[in-house]
Amino acid sequence: MPETSETTDRDDPLVGRADGLKEAWAATLDDMDALAAEYDGEGWETLTIPAGHTATEAPESGDEGRFGLVYVIPDNYAEEFSAAFDGGEFPRYDVFRNESQGQVFLVTLLADPATETAVFVAGGFERRGSRPLMGAARDAGAMYTHLQTLDGTRLGSFEHDDPEKFFPATDYDAVR
Repeated sequence: MPETSETTDRDDPLVGRADGLKEAWAATLDDMDALAAEYDGEGWETLTIPAGHTATEAPESGDEGRFGLVYVIPDNYAEEFSAAFDGGEFPRYDVFRNESQGQVFLVTLLADPATETAVFVAGGFERRGSRPLMGAARDAGAMYTHLQTLDGTRLGSFEHDDPEKFFPATDYDAVR
């Protein structure tokens, strides 16, 4: 008779990590919805977008020296985002960040007070792979957010004057 183990999937470290990341992502989406509800309550038009993928792009890895966080958004959000982007300036932004198991989860708020439009984009990236981007952002004194679809269609880009908002402080200080 073959030997069996009493170990369950819950005892597997990979399963535990995956469960933790799923919980952190769910919490990020909940946070995004709560933030959007606050703006909704104040009469703003809001758009919430859960990115299908988020990448840290350093100048040497991107097109034409482009760098920043690249949010790949599902096609079903592209038209509504493009309409909002084309109709506003979005001079205000904020970043709400959390970490879990080496992954940075964040919600980026892009706000246009003139049109009272707020776009919230949720995503996550591996902390260990963000050092080249942190260095580029620190050197430039700016950070960028790019939204595009899976096929690479660029929908909009935003410049931010405080790169530190996007990264854990200990990591950002370490690249100085």
